[in-house]
This record gives sequence, C-alpha cells and structure tokens, in this order.
Amino acid sequence: MKLHLKIWRQKDASTKGQMVDYTLDGVESDMSFLEMLDILNEELISKGEEPIEFDHDCREGICGTCSLQINGRPHGPDTMITVCQLHMRSFNDGDEIVIEPWRAKAFPVIKDLIVDRSAFDRIQQAGGYISVNTSGRPVDANTIPIKKHIADTAMDAATCIGCGACVAACKNASAMLFTSAKVSQFALLPQGQVEAPERVQNMVRQMDLEGFGNCTNTGACEIECPKGISLENIARMNREYLSATVKG
Repeated sequence: MKLHLKIWRQKDASTKGQMVDYTLDGVESDMSFLEMLDILNEELISKGEEPIEFDHDCREGICGTCSLQINGRPHGPDTMITVCQLHMRSFNDGDEIVIEPWRAKAFPVIKDLIVDRSAFDRIQQAGGYISVNTSGRPVDANTIPIKKHIADTAMDAATCIGCGACVAACKNASAMLFTSAKVSQFALLPQGQVEAPERVQNMVRQMDLEGFGNCTNTGACEIECPKGISLENIARMNREYLSATVKG
C-alpha cells in the first residue's frame, strides 16, 4: 500500500507545532500501525532527518503507553483495541491518515506525538490504593469471600490501562472514566471500603486540580476505551463522592 500521512510535529512543549506531510510506500496489510511508523522513521533517519517521536512499550495492548489520535479517533478506526493492536489491513491503498497526539490541557505535548500523562499518576497517587501491611506475613486474599458478580465488576474496572483515550475522546477532556474506574475497583471490595470516603474525595480533588473538564454524559469515553470501561463506574463514583461529602 501507498499511504499519505499527515503527522503532527512539535519540537518541544514551548514550540509551536504543525502538521507535516509524508508519503510511505510498500506498507503491508499485516503490519501493525506502530510498525508502519517504525518503517517511516527508518526512512527519515536514512535521509538524515529527525525521526517522529511516539510512545510505545509492550505493543500488546496492556501497558497503555501508545496514544495516538488517528483520523480523529483515539487509537484509530477499530474498537476495543490500542494503537499497537491496530493493523494496516484497516486501511486502503492511497488512504490519507492524519496522526495527532492526545489533545487536552492536562496532557501537554512533550514532543511530536508524545504527551505528558503524569496527571493520571498524580490522581492515582491521591488515593488509588489500599493501606495494608504486606511485609513478611501477607494475608491470603481468599480469606474474605467475595460474590462473583462483585469480583467480576471490580475486575472490569481494574482493566483500565490509563491510556487516556477517554480524555482524548471527550469534548470536555474529562478524566471521569479513568478516575471512576480507579475508584470503583476498590470501592466494590471490602479491602477498599475502609478508606473509601477519603479515596474518592482526594482523587476527585486531584482530578480537578489537574485541569480536566467536567463530564456531560456524552458517552464518547466508553465507546473509545480500548478496555470497554463502563459509564456505570462514573455513576458509582458520583454516589461514592456524594456519600463521602454528606458523611464528611
């Protein structure tokens, strides 16, 4: 395949960026999207040009590192996958593909297609954990029976990989889906209920401090989430937050 690529290039956070056109020939349908970018970078390097910077790590849809807006959609045209799982068979010969970084105030561009998602780390650090003693004599998790449907729902929330697609998809750049998934995975289980009031208040407070927008229930976040995190988590977090503030 021969593809026409429009890729966002930006030297650093303080430099104004722009779209740059590239043409890439010989792209095979079995290549992953990131492999296609690897080949483009090899061509650029061979010409003495600066390669395109983009995030990647596991390339297995697990780490949440890859984060590209492809033709206006987070992670590209397919659903329930990350960029690294997207293959070029999803495109046709002669296609124009527009590739951009996540667009959100809380995700500033570092260089080219790489954004700073440390805001998510700070939200997690604000309360996304349980305080237990794990030194030397850990207690078997199976000593506290959990109903299967509750355990399954908690696990569904825990599958969030923190990629940021929910923020990129939202017209308000809201992080409610991410934050609510991290709140829910603990709120549903007895181990997490001890610190539940402080957790939800601290994580929501940090989310607001990071500059994310508000949720207006559009639902784009759930549609574009590669792990299918449900909007039900946002409703659960709202209930947890209301309960915590009333009791507070």
